[in-house]
Amino acid sequence: MSQITIRLADENDFAAVSMLLAELGRPPVRPDTIYAARAVFLRHIADPNTASRVAERDGEVIGFLSLVFREHLNYIEPLAWIPDLIVTESARGLGAARLLLEGAFEAAQEGGCQFVRLESGYHRTVAHQVYLAVGMSNDGYYFTKRLVE
Repeated sequence: MSQITIRLADENDFAAVSMLLAELGRPPVRPDTIYAARAVFLRHIADPNTASRVAERDGEVIGFLSLVFREHLNYIEPLAWIPDLIVTESARGLGAARLLLEGAFEAAQEGGCQFVRLESGYHRTVAHQVYLAVGMSNDGYYFTKRLVE
C-alpha cells in the first residue's frame, strides 16, 4: 500500500481542494466563480494565521484540512480552528484524517494554542469517531442562520 504524506497546502492545490470541499457539501466552483474562489484560496494559504494541509497518496491530493489561528475572547493564547476537514471517499479508512489532525495539533501547539476546535455536521458520524479516537471531545453544538438566499 502507498504511503500517505502530509504537507502544507500551496497554490497548485486549488483544483483538488475545491473538489474535496464540494465533496464535503460546500458550493462547487463554477466557471463564473472560479476566479473569486481561487482568490479566496490564495489569500487563505498566504495568511500567516493559517497552516492548512493536504494529504497525498501517489502524488494525488486525497485530503484537506484547513487550520486557522484566531483570537478567542478571555483567552491569552490563540485558538486553533479547523473549519474544513475532508478525505475523499475512496481514500477513507487509510489514516489520512488522523495524519492531517496530528499535523494540525502539532502546528497548533507550536503556535501557542491552548486548544483546537472543529465543526462537523451531525450526519458525519464516522468522522466523529475519528475525532474521538485522536483525543478530541464533543463539547457542544454550533448554530447557523442564513442571511442571504
